[in-house]
Amino acid sequence: MDNHSDTAEENKEPSVLDYVKAKVMFWRGPAPVIPGQYETYSPDETQSYSPPEEDSNNELNTPIFTLVALGLAFIAQLSWVSSDQTATIGIFLYLLSFIAIFFAVQRKELKVADSKQPEVSQDDYRILSRPMLIGLIVALVAFVSFGGNRFSSFNIFLLLIALGFILKSLWKPSENKLPLLPRIKEFVQQKNWHIPISRWAVLWLVVFSLGIFFKAFHLGQVVPEMVSDHSEKLLDVFDVMQGESRIYFPRNTGREALQMYMIAGVAKLLGTGITFLSMKIGTVLAGIFMLPYIYLLGKEIGNRWVGLIAMFFAGIAYWPNILARVGLRFILYPAFVAPTLFYLTRGMRRARRNDFIWAGIFLGIGLHGYTPFRFVPVLIVIAIALYILHQRDKTSRRNAILWIAIVAFISLILFLPLLRFWIEEPTVFAYRAFSRVGTIERDFPGSIYGVFFSNLWNALKMVNWNSGNIWVVGVPHSPAVDLFTAAMFLLGVFLLLVRYLRKRNWQDLFLILAVPILMMPSILSLAFPDENPALNRAGGAMVIVFIIAALAFEAILRSIYERFGNRGGVQFATLIGGFFAIVSIGANYNMVFNTFQTQYTNTAWNTSEMGAVIAEFAHTVGDKDSAWVVAAPHWVDNRLVGINAGFPTKNYEIWPLQIIETVELPGPKLFLYKMEDTEAANTLRELYPNGANSLYQSEQENKSFYIFFVPNSGETP
Repeated sequence: MDNHSDTAEENKEPSVLDYVKAKVMFWRGPAPVIPGQYETYSPDETQSYSPPEEDSNNELNTPIFTLVALGLAFIAQLSWVSSDQTATIGIFLYLLSFIAIFFAVQRKELKVADSKQPEVSQDDYRILSRPMLIGLIVALVAFVSFGGNRFSSFNIFLLLIALGFILKSLWKPSENKLPLLPRIKEFVQQKNWHIPISRWAVLWLVVFSLGIFFKAFHLGQVVPEMVSDHSEKLLDVFDVMQGESRIYFPRNTGREALQMYMIAGVAKLLGTGITFLSMKIGTVLAGIFMLPYIYLLGKEIGNRWVGLIAMFFAGIAYWPNILARVGLRFILYPAFVAPTLFYLTRGMRRARRNDFIWAGIFLGIGLHGYTPFRFVPVLIVIAIALYILHQRDKTSRRNAILWIAIVAFISLILFLPLLRFWIEEPTVFAYRAFSRVGTIERDFPGSIYGVFFSNLWNALKMVNWNSGNIWVVGVPHSPAVDLFTAAMFLLGVFLLLVRYLRKRNWQDLFLILAVPILMMPSILSLAFPDENPALNRAGGAMVIVFIIAALAFEAILRSIYERFGNRGGVQFATLIGGFFAIVSIGANYNMVFNTFQTQYTNTAWNTSEMGAVIAEFAHTVGDKDSAWVVAAPHWVDNRLVGINAGFPTKNYEIWPLQIIETVELPGPKLFLYKMEDTEAANTLRELYPNGANSLYQSEQENKSFYIFFVPNSGETP
């Protein structure tokens, strides 16, 4: 009865009141045409643009405004990268570029790839009650069993059983043409296998392989050294491998568990041990996992070329590549943002329940990754709200309520372990986030509103101007992406804004708002504004940045192709695309393997060399317990020396006043100390007159150190 009345209401002729309401609530789209009113529309709101017939006067077909906008944006971004003194010139050139883009849109030279047409369907709201009841009961038991901040085979089994029953209750088999397993079985049972390989598949594999290359090439050398955060993670991994299967790791203000188990898995499966390499392999795999989902998200929002270009940008860009190579949890933020948003946006277009189940799964897993991911649920709520505000029919609005409930419910089931810990230890769980948002560690440096808006402005500038001063995750004070991707990003934002004002497509507004929302973990560093912008805490925004940049570049290339026609469009578009692709590849290669590598090497301490010296001593004339590193202010983290030496739980730190305690110990001894540490040098010579001092000449400038070797009593060094 209700469905029939809804249909009748939606099919009736629009009234003047409907027209006025549509004008007031403009976000829901163009106003309806009422009887007696002449229908007016913009040509851009009709069917997709088709290229004009070739004219003998080629100038008429030249996309002059598009090419001018492209050139001006590139030069504008180049002026920003070149010097702070040319900022005003860059702003002026960007304004001219926006004007040119606007005229290109008005003249129908250029058009952003259309979003796919939505499918309106009514969900039957059916669930299988018995599996749901069983799943809820088992989930409750699992929740109780997660007490004490411990995973176990039993409670993980319970969680998976609960999830399985709940998925059985909610899953809609009719939404899939053929389930995956039967398709695989059907393929395997064929007498002759036919695997078609199209030119598009080859191109896709080339772009994907390029992304793998940028993430994995010289992985052992780039990044070369660990910092203190790495020692905290590897000590947690050691605990895992000793049976300490925590849900939340409280060391160093607290960490979610996903990366610890990833590293432990890599260490065991590949035999790489508790090492920096194990960390980097895990995070690089997460970065590679992200690439196909960026392609799928771009394809969903635009077309397959948008997806391919977005995957290309994400594959070569130094922002995700550095986050992956540094071996910390940072890449887990964008790695789970990409699939979550893909399934969310596809589900909202197809009105398919199963997509929202997948979105909930990736949302729930992502919450176990990196703390800034906790802002993704906020983004999902905003996405659903925008969708509802832009819909006219009650069916779509009612479906949206069900969709967000499914995403929230599935993610909650996967979040149960952390929820139990949160209830048990609320202060520990929230400390890391609130230490930046609140005044736990220090007072706000100014008005909270002033700091917030200053942080917001600084974060919004990070893509094109200044990405902050955190040297571990980027090149300080440089843009977050290369100059061409940065230029395409700003053009893309402008194009989306223009199209939204014309068509009121909720996705356009969502893409624009998603960037600052996903940057919010960085923006909300209110107590420590110097830590904003942070490429790691704003890392989730890169997914949308690459999609927006790809939308702009695809529109430009398609404009060139269509306006020039078959006679020269393909060649010219290929030339333009190839040129800027090569420029971007070269810029990002240089940024990762030269600029960043040199800066990082010059800044990080060479604990790997110290670890190698101690390892050689321990395996030859001495042992691991008769070596020390004399501590000095602002020098090495001695836990890293032990990890690099192969003894992850050994802290080799000793202060000059403690050296006397080693005199009574038998056997050869080894001391490493800083070149400028005269106190350590004098103490060692006084206590061990038969010791030998030698300089270890480091490969890194200003990182050499002294080795003081003490032989057995009666021996000479």
